[in-house]
Amino acid sequence: MSMRTLVTASWVIAHDGSSHVEIADGAVLIDGDTIVDVGARTELARHQADEHIDLGDAVITPGLIDLDALTDIDHLILDSWASPDVSSGFTWSTDYFAAPRAVFDAAQRRTVREYALTQLALHGVTSYMPIASEVHSDWAETYEDFVAMTEVSTKLGLRAFLGPSFRSGVNVIGADGKRTVQFDEEAGRRGLADALRFLDHTSQLADPLVTGVLLPCRIETLTPELLRDVAQAARERGALVRLHALQGMSERDFIQHTYGRTPLQLIAESGLLSDRLIVPHGVVLDVHPEVLGADTGDVAVLADAGVSIVHCPLTNARYAHNLHTFGGYRAQGVNLCLGTDSFPPDLVRGIDVGTQVAKIQAGDLGQGHLAGYFEALWTGGATALHRPDLGRLAAGATADLAAFALDDFRMGVTEDPLRTLVLNGTARDAVLTMVAGKVVMRDGSIPGVDLPALRRAGQELFDVMRAAYPERDHRRRPVDVLFPPVFPRGKGTWPPPRR
Repeated sequence: MSMRTLVTASWVIAHDGSSHVEIADGAVLIDGDTIVDVGARTELARHQADEHIDLGDAVITPGLIDLDALTDIDHLILDSWASPDVSSGFTWSTDYFAAPRAVFDAAQRRTVREYALTQLALHGVTSYMPIASEVHSDWAETYEDFVAMTEVSTKLGLRAFLGPSFRSGVNVIGADGKRTVQFDEEAGRRGLADALRFLDHTSQLADPLVTGVLLPCRIETLTPELLRDVAQAARERGALVRLHALQGMSERDFIQHTYGRTPLQLIAESGLLSDRLIVPHGVVLDVHPEVLGADTGDVAVLADAGVSIVHCPLTNARYAHNLHTFGGYRAQGVNLCLGTDSFPPDLVRGIDVGTQVAKIQAGDLGQGHLAGYFEALWTGGATALHRPDLGRLAAGATADLAAFALDDFRMGVTEDPLRTLVLNGTARDAVLTMVAGKVVMRDGSIPGVDLPALRRAGQELFDVMRAAYPERDHRRRPVDVLFPPVFPRGKGTWPPPRR
């Protein structure tokens, strides 16, 4: 006999088959891992339930789907402030390329994953596809890393779409300060072999919370041959592919100079264009003002192929990038989904930034596309994953839920629950994360996780990562030059004692 759970709150975001709808004083009835019914509390409370979770003044939503989820120690806090001269020191030098080292050992990398995945659960994320920096690795990710990560993810109870990253090359800075890519094609082939081995591993696990996917690195770090091999493997195995592409002018310039075609043309020639392809960030296309500023068909190519674009509005804003535009892509039929890409994994703050940017771009307060952003977060993510059972609260859907408190005095008054959450709250207001009908996080607590100890471990690992940057810098500048404080440091002990 499966367990029946009734979850109630002042608001529920249900799905009526065609649209998300807001139900006041609502409830979700769950049987095992499946939603049985969604509706008014007075109606559903008549059903027999083994457990009743009453969240009070809160909004219950579909679980958040993060398709570019940071599973690393945050580096954006370091590298999103500097002008080009200093930021050139954040990339491998050509000297370092000749003898790279892994800053963390295997045990430390496992701790990094636990730290990051715990953050996802605390922010209401139920389904994720990982992203990590390769800067502090000796090349990319490994099969063994992801076997360990799978164990951590499964222990927490999150829904994971996993695969080790791999690449044929690395962005480097030469002694002259110029950026290019240096290649080790054999390393790329070994990386793809590792990724395919991991697909076999996940198939053998037969765990409904773990799906193997192919996660190559940035497009400019992959040879055309490796891209074609990825496309062939994806077709043969029916696997999803996520490829970071169309995200910067340096990427576009390098590919055009090296291969005589645009990144989108390279993707098309590789055979990757299909509804199995997921692309963060999809910003640099013909419509972007730094490219042509005019629509010559790039967006339509993506829409016609069924490609999903992972929009990361908070990270984009912090790196001074903007999608041109969220509404324009949607109007042409591109499936948009959302990602965080960096810390914090706060998709509520991401939606806030995205809607405000959309208003500025349109010059119209009515063009924030708030409903569109939530659709991207929930059903857009489910579409990208080929999982129509996710991203909606409706009878027959999988019971992946999140809930956010509205009763904190600092939240202010409640108008519409979603507008209130986006304008006045953050994903830190999450009070419930539930995956497949099981509670992963409740009121900031995760079973089996010592948050204070994990916080201390995360800080220690961050300090190690930060201290390693000068050895990669082509000018070997010290940490205090690469990452100066906001104001000069006064008297006191640095670093301060960690409590």
